[in-house]
Order: sequence, then C-alpha cells, then structure tokens
Amino acid sequence: MPPTTKSVLVVDDSAFMRSLIAEIVELRSDYSVIGMAADGVEALEMVRVLGPDIVTLDIAMPQMDGLAALARIMDEMPRPVIVISAAGSSDLNTSAVRALELGAVDFVRKPSGPVSVDLLVVREQLMRALDTASLVNFGKPDASERPSPPKHRAPMRDDIVANRVVVIAASTGGPRALSEVVSRLPADLDAAVVIVQHMPADFVPTLAVRLGQLSRMGVAVAQDGDALKVGRIYVAPGDAQVRIRPGPDGPTIRIDAADPMSGARPAADPLFRSAAAVFKRNVVGVVLSGMGRDGAEGLRTIRGAGGAAIVQDRASSIIYGMPAAALAAAGADKVLPAREIAAAIAGLVASHRRVA
Repeated sequence: MPPTTKSVLVVDDSAFMRSLIAEIVELRSDYSVIGMAADGVEALEMVRVLGPDIVTLDIAMPQMDGLAALARIMDEMPRPVIVISAAGSSDLNTSAVRALELGAVDFVRKPSGPVSVDLLVVREQLMRALDTASLVNFGKPDASERPSPPKHRAPMRDDIVANRVVVIAASTGGPRALSEVVSRLPADLDAAVVIVQHMPADFVPTLAVRLGQLSRMGVAVAQDGDALKVGRIYVAPGDAQVRIRPGPDGPTIRIDAADPMSGARPAADPLFRSAAAVFKRNVVGVVLSGMGRDGAEGLRTIRGAGGAAIVQDRASSIIYGMPAAALAAAGADKVLPAREIAAAIAGLVASHRRVA
C-alpha cells in the first residue's frame, strides 16, 4: 500500500453490507480495506492484529455490539472510528450520540435499515467522514476519567437572572469533550451556559438529554425567548442561529433562520459576538475540538470586550482545527485538556476578571 493510503477495517454483521461498504471505500485510491469483521469480538482482534488507520463500525451486531466494541477500541487502541448503522431500532439517535460521546468521528445513517442496498445514497457523506477521520488526532483516554451521572443534583435556581455567561463551541470530537466539561461543572456555577455543537438537527435533543444525565445543572435545548438563568445549560437547536439579546427582564436567547456562518448553522461566532455585546467582560468563551475555524473571530471579540477565553489543547482534541484557529486569532487565558476545562470555567466565573 502506498504510504499516503489509509487502511480501513470494515465491521458489520451483514456480509452484503461489508462488501458494499468496502466497495464504496475503495472507490477512492487513497483508502484501502485491509479486513472485514462480522461482530465486535472479531473487530477487536482484527484491530489488534492489523492496526487499521480507520474503522467503520455497525452498532447492532451479535456477541459484542458496536458501542461496546467502540468503548474498548477507544480505551485500548484509540483510532478514528466511523459508525455506519441503522442501529436496528428506534433508538438510533441515542446510539449515535452515545457513539460520538465515546469518541466516534462521525455517524453515517444507513438510508433504509440494517441492510441498505441503497447505501450509495450516502456515499458522499461517507467519503467526507473518511477524510475527516484521516485528520484525527487520538491520545489514549484515561478510562478512570470517563464521565458518569452525578449522584446528587442541585435544586434549580430558575429565578436568578444570569449576569455572567459561558459560551462553548464544539464540532467534530465535541460530544466527547462536552461530556468531560459538562459532567465536571459545579452545581453552583454562577452563570448560564450556552453550547453550540455542530451536528444533525435531529441529534440535538438527544445530546441535550445525555448532557443532562451527566450534569449537576439543568440542561435543555434552547428556545427562542428563553431567559438566561443561573445554573442552566442551553444547547443550541439544529439548523438555526442562536444569539443572546438584552431584554427588559434580563438577557434572552434569540433563535432565527439566518444563513450559515463559517459553514455552520448553528455557528459559534454569532453567539460569541452577541454574548460579548450583552455581557461585556462577564463572558467566558470556550472553543473545543472541531474542524474549521468557527468560534475564532467570536472568541477574539470576547477577549476584546474584556472577557476570558479557554481553548482545548491539541493532545485532547480529536480534531485540532477550531482550537488552533481560535488560539491563532484570539489567544487564550487557558489552553487545557478537556477534563480540566470545567474547573477553569468555574474559576474564571468566580474571579470575575481576566487571568494574565
């Protein structure tokens, strides 16, 4: 295999689907299928023996399903994984979000069920996923640090209007980073939190539910007109732009169908700029793993208004594009691994000042 060719392991319990996925992958000369596995157990062994650069992985499989196999791969032999699945049931979105949280690079939906003879319909999406996977940076995560639901949750403080806000941008690799950050935010954080995660619109409610399971704060998908309250996390809905606007009773969420910005809708830049305009120095902007440069100009606006900036470090970012662009454009008060960002957010919110 030429040195520029990426090797791919295809995992699916259907022999027909394995062959079809392999055919699509090898339509490009820069990818080569080096093996095929029929279940999670076989996949783990082939990853150990063959060392593929990229793995495509079904979820609904016998012996060991795809989510269990994905968790093992990420713990023991981290590498880019693209999930290609119909999940075999109505819980597809839950499975997709869980896979992304575990570290999958992308989730490609089989168009017509577990055995999709029309898989060519999603060929371009699969090719984009492979190209993204080829850029992935993986360090071995500490399995002992994997987030788990909190034992105790704080009572809601819905009556307190936020005078500080934390705005977070994330894209590819974001769900894994967000699970690290959100699970560690303190229940008494004296700020509202607004998150923009680039993902399909129908995955967003499931992401909000999952983050809510991990968080000591209340989590919900943002709605137009929501008042920003202390101790609440608002997740931007899909396929809309989200901004913060001043109101007679305090800042509120504004959602509209404006054009994509930085190639995304929702995009972080308009949220970040609006947060700086409304909250001035009382903003903490955070840029997590992702491809592209969304959030970079917005973070510069936040710092220009006197707010603080945190950027995820290269080692813990699945894709270092957005953090690198933000750091180049705006600099940062803190450059940290995902697991340390929540503590930094809490410190900056509590200190109410810029850190040198």
